[in-house]
Parts: sequence; C-alpha cells; structure tokens
Amino acid sequence: MSGLPVIKGRVKIDRRTKNLIKRLEALDIAVIAHEGIDKLGAEGLIKARPKAIINVYSSLSKDYPNSGPGMILRAGIPIIDEVGPALMEQIKENDTVEIINGQIFHKGVLVGRGVRLTMELVRQGNEEARARMDEVLAKFVENTLDYARQEINLVSDRYLKIPEVKTRFRGRHALVVVRGENYREDLQVIQSYIREMKPVLIGVDGGADALREFGFKPDIVIGDMDSVSDRTLREAKEIIVHAYSNGKAPGLERIKKLGLSAAIFAAPGTSEDIAMLLAFDKGAELIVAVGTHSNMLDFLEKGRKGMASTFLTRLKVGSILVDAKGVSQLYRRPLQPKHVAQLVLAALLPLAAVMSLAPATREILHLLYIQIRVLLGI
Repeated sequence: MSGLPVIKGRVKIDRRTKNLIKRLEALDIAVIAHEGIDKLGAEGLIKARPKAIINVYSSLSKDYPNSGPGMILRAGIPIIDEVGPALMEQIKENDTVEIINGQIFHKGVLVGRGVRLTMELVRQGNEEARARMDEVLAKFVENTLDYARQEINLVSDRYLKIPEVKTRFRGRHALVVVRGENYREDLQVIQSYIREMKPVLIGVDGGADALREFGFKPDIVIGDMDSVSDRTLREAKEIIVHAYSNGKAPGLERIKKLGLSAAIFAAPGTSEDIAMLLAFDKGAELIVAVGTHSNMLDFLEKGRKGMASTFLTRLKVGSILVDAKGVSQLYRRPLQPKHVAQLVLAALLPLAAVMSLAPATREILHLLYIQIRVLLGI
C-alpha cells in the first residue's frame, strides 16, 4: 500500500449522499456518512466522477452483501473507509486535503485515518454478510410483523384520510415512479406503454425528476419533497406532501418557499406506499410501479429493518398492481445482423413489387436484363 499515489483535492461534504451528488464535481473529493453504500448511491457517485470518496462510516453493510462499494472501485474511484464522524467537524466544504495511504491531511495536519478499500476486502465483507442472512431475515420478518400490527390503520378506509385531487383516475392506469434500482432502464422499456395508454403519472420525490428525464410531465408529485428538483415541482400539475401520522409535514415549508400550493397526506409508511393507496382509492384501473421497493434487500438498502407498510399496502392494492421493476432485464439479447437483413429485405419486397408494376420500370428492368445476358455471354 505504500506505493499508492497521493490524492489531493477540494472536499465536498454532506451527511446525505443524494444531496452531495447534486454539487459534486469531477475534481472533488467526496466526504460522506453512508453506512453500507447501496447501488443507487454508488451510481450517483460514479456519475459525478470524484477523485476519491472518504466515508466516515463503513461502506460495506453488515446485514447484506451490498453492491455499491464494488461498483465504485471497478469505476476506478478509491474509497477511504471508516474514517470516523469526527472528520466532518475538522474540515469544512471546499477545504483542500491530501490522502496518503488511508490517512487524510489538512494543511499538513493529520485529521483522519481510515482503511483504503480493495476488491478483496469488499469480497470478504460480502461473504461475511451473506453468512448472516438467515439471522438478518428472521429479525426482518419479526420487525415487519410487529410494525404491521401498529400500522394496520394505513390500509383502513375508516382511519386513512386521503386528500382530494383534481387529476382524474377512474378508468385510467396509474404509473407510480420511484427512483429505485434500474428505474431508468425500466422507464426506457415502457415508454411506448406510457405514450399509448397515457396513464396518470405519479412521481414519488426524485421519481418525478426521472419522468422528466424521459420527456414526461408528472401529473402528481408526492413525497417528503427532499429529493425532487424545484423545476419539476413548478411544472407538476398537483403536489401532495407526505406528512407524519400526527399531521406534521416538514416538506411543506419548501413548497411554501417556492410559492406553490400542496395537499397533505398524513400516514405512516413510505411515500411510494401512499402513492399506490392514492391511485387505488381514486379508482385507477391498473397501477404500474417502476423502481419501487418490494423485498428485504431493497429495504435494508434504505436502512429500514422491516417493510410493514409496504406489506400492508400491497395486500390491499395487489389485485390491480403490476410491478414493472426489472422488466428491462427480461430480454437483453442484442440485435443480430441477420435480423437487420431480414427487416431490410421485408421493406424492399413491397417496394420492388410496386416498381415492377409501373410500365417505365418494367422497360428499364428488361433492358438491364438484356445487358447482363450480353455481358455474361448467355
């Protein structure tokens, strides 16, 4: 390890990786506090192309084999791991630091020390996490059932107060987009469905930006309002802020600062859960979900120890729910040259038939035929 080059650069610091990514540039060193870097976080960091990543916590999850650290290392971005949260108090945004073999220096003073991750360390960590999966699964199920008993009101029409909306749902499909795993690929695949069926477009926080990336304007933006852009909020036809069960809605303050109006949906659970409940309650014929979280690994990546609200929600709306997550993985075979040739031939045949019916074309083809026979001596 002693032969590793010195890494020097300006730091960008944030305890929330998704906020840091918005201002991270290629020459920066990212300082994060991300316990168990998930795939989505890794993709965002890789896209920003920082010189290095300093994580004050462990990038490897102890609960499950997370793919984030390996993705980052394969992209050629070094990770200095488990430096300790005190580092965030010793340096500030835009300070210049030097990284030498896992040690972080600011103005020549050692301010932190961590482990430089390698692919071998990532492999070992993932194997240890995989060995604990049975234990983690048992705890996860237990937590899910415990919280399900407490959150049963989430699916009760008697207790749940769903806000009124202007958007018409009855007799239409509803597309709920969450910025989860493979959301871009899956949206790419179902673009023709969106254009043909014209479903109600519901963006859950950053999922609303995802819709805009593909040229679609969300009908409804719903969520905590912590990861959706101002531009998307201004363009949305309706906004619904997810509030705690007691009615407190921290995201409403941001909406007011933008001079916009919003409805409040007070409920336990996740924002994607209430998006589905909204579509179900308002009479959607079918709910299509993209990027949603629906299994234990999804929830462990989000730092949740159970999935009670999602379990209850899917029990309620399951009869009309189609989960499009991973649809892009169904068929990845590349287009073969023979397929292209067949398509070209199929297009030329009717053209040739039409041309052969025209008198002038028939004369030209006949003359060409005679010339070929003369050249070949037949």
